[in-house]
Amino acid sequence: MKLSQLTLYSGRLLFSSLHTGGTRCVASVRSQSRFAKDKMASAKSSMLPISYLSQVEAQNVDIDLMNEFGYEMSQLMELAGLSCAVAVTQQYPRDNLTNKGKVLVCCGPGNNGGDGLVCARHLKLFGYSPCIYYPKRTDKPLYNGLVKQCTSFGVSFTTDLTQYSDYDLIIDAVFGFSFKPPTRELFIPVMDMLIETKVPVVSIDVPSGVDVDNGDAEGLQPDMLISLTAPKFCSKLLTKTHHYLGGRFLPQPLIDKYKLTLPEYPGTSLCVKLSSPE
Repeated sequence: MKLSQLTLYSGRLLFSSLHTGGTRCVASVRSQSRFAKDKMASAKSSMLPISYLSQVEAQNVDIDLMNEFGYEMSQLMELAGLSCAVAVTQQYPRDNLTNKGKVLVCCGPGNNGGDGLVCARHLKLFGYSPCIYYPKRTDKPLYNGLVKQCTSFGVSFTTDLTQYSDYDLIIDAVFGFSFKPPTRELFIPVMDMLIETKVPVVSIDVPSGVDVDNGDAEGLQPDMLISLTAPKFCSKLLTKTHHYLGGRFLPQPLIDKYKLTLPEYPGTSLCVKLSSPE
């Protein structure tokens, strides 16, 4: 929950206490206390060492989640995409944007693109105006269903990248941690646009096209990165990026198996901010 929401909530409780006495006043103090604890937990976690995943480890984590812990890919996409949408609302509140939340969501053909489709749907529900660029659709029931869900909620699709400067934000959901070069010709225009644009770019899990293990100082440097489950090694090179972690669905046995040190999520939040630009 955002600070403005919590402050307003506490304010309502405190206002009520002026009329009804001490019980509501105690509730206000408790609400503020819970918020303070959440903020302290977030700050404390950001100071701890954080584990990073290699490309192979990231692939194995997904495999283990499905084979050992009973997750379906559709579940993982839904949880990941929702956490990304929530992170976007925290870093870029709709009312602070020039066009009141006009967002271009660029989706690739794989799981990262699926996360983007889910993110677009939730951004629509949160009051933003997403439009999806999806140059190569994957003809499988999971992806067809995600597209149908988006259209059912009034999310539009486009094949035109020439008007990208009209958007408040661009979501990069083109390539995920399974990417291996070279970039296919079909995706060169969108990759060039992501690198050249002055519109803030938000990358899901990894900046598209970069080496997941080693990064790429000459590649895409997004304004915001939302790592999923755990940051990947390439994120260490991103010094000018608002870095969030989402994907709050790792069972403790899996965390132990990979010896992961991860920050504590504040309260009921689906994401936690790891760092701001230096």
